[in-house]
Amino acid sequence: MTATTGFRAFSLEPFPEIKEGASITDAITSVLTDQSIALDSGDVLVIASKAVSVSEGRYVALDSVTPSEEALQLSARTGKPAEVVQIILDQSSGYFLATERGPIIARHRLGYQLTSAGVDRAGMDGAWLLPADPDASARRLREELTAATGVQVAVVIADSDGRADRRGSTVIAIGAAGISPLRVSEHTEDGGKVKRQEETVIDLVAAAGGIVLGQRGRGAPVVVIRGLCYEPGDGGVASILHRR
Repeated sequence: MTATTGFRAFSLEPFPEIKEGASITDAITSVLTDQSIALDSGDVLVIASKAVSVSEGRYVALDSVTPSEEALQLSARTGKPAEVVQIILDQSSGYFLATERGPIIARHRLGYQLTSAGVDRAGMDGAWLLPADPDASARRLREELTAATGVQVAVVIADSDGRADRRGSTVIAIGAAGISPLRVSEHTEDGGKVKRQEETVIDLVAAAGGIVLGQRGRGAPVVVIRGLCYEPGDGGVASILHRR
């Protein structure tokens, strides 16, 4: 496979507000038409996970949550509202605190390790969960976009995530379709031993899109990455998780 020597990343904007039940594909094609943009075969669309969550109605009202004693204790340590902590616990199979006061690094029930299990506050009254099956969401969006535009594209669903060893957050892939999640290379070392190296190329793509998406207030949840060389594939993020 030819190596990538350069690529372009650009957002689709102005982007309409995504509301519960709205079609992200329709919103994307609307912007493409309004801005006279045509997708190219091989383009990768990086889509913010929150837009997918909103479209799929993954909202939890905080007044519907009853915090457990564990949530109350963890709330006191971290300063997070007890109801939000309970949602994080409900979405997780385990967790630890990066420092004495957090953040909460959780192992999501889908197998991801994410800050706060990917739970995103929705104002003072609610929270957004991750898509129920991000890989399935990515496949659906890829199929809809290919049908709508007539070109083969790939989709990466991206989510912001902190790291336990440092402040701040980055962007990682939680769902993918049309692009193989790993970039694999092999070379022979002295003595004839073959060394195999794997890169999570979908995380690299998500991070590249994240530079344009930004963390707050951009209002542009879709970025097109153009010029990447990649192996097509539908294994998704689930295929590379240590625990599922």
